[in-house]
Amino acid sequence: MPVLIRIAQVLCILACTAAAAQAAEQRRPDYGPDIGIEAARKIAAATLAECAKNKWNVAVAIVNTHGSLVYYERMDNTQSASARIAIDKASAAAMYRRTTRTFAETIAKGGPAVMTLPEVVASPGGMPITSDGKVIGGVGVSGVTGVQDEQCAKAGLATV
Repeated sequence: MPVLIRIAQVLCILACTAAAAQAAEQRRPDYGPDIGIEAARKIAAATLAECAKNKWNVAVAIVNTHGSLVYYERMDNTQSASARIAIDKASAAAMYRRTTRTFAETIAKGGPAVMTLPEVVASPGGMPITSDGKVIGGVGVSGVTGVQDEQCAKAGLATV
């Protein structure tokens, strides 16, 4: 009988740990005031500087909390599809208050229901912009690999 009690205790601990992890994943920061044009330009400039340093041609988009475009720039010789992809990544990151990498990882773990949500982009390179712990917009980068796009977005966010 003590073995069964111990097994039940272990299962209870595992279930509680999983529930706590899921609750932490579901908590998102609140929305703050929308990002302004000057802050958007600053983030975009740092993002593009990181890409130029690596000789990566990209498009970068900065959106407000509703996913509406605030600032956009595209480097010469960037693939045309990257224009829309950058905006979509930025919008998804801002509106869902999480990175687009999160969607890719969720789908890879067998969470296909995420793909039915509107305007989800499951490719790294979209990140929420926060100020004082609140989401004020999103940055999206497209033109190279998702990992490289994300590297550039992080460089831009380092200026906030």
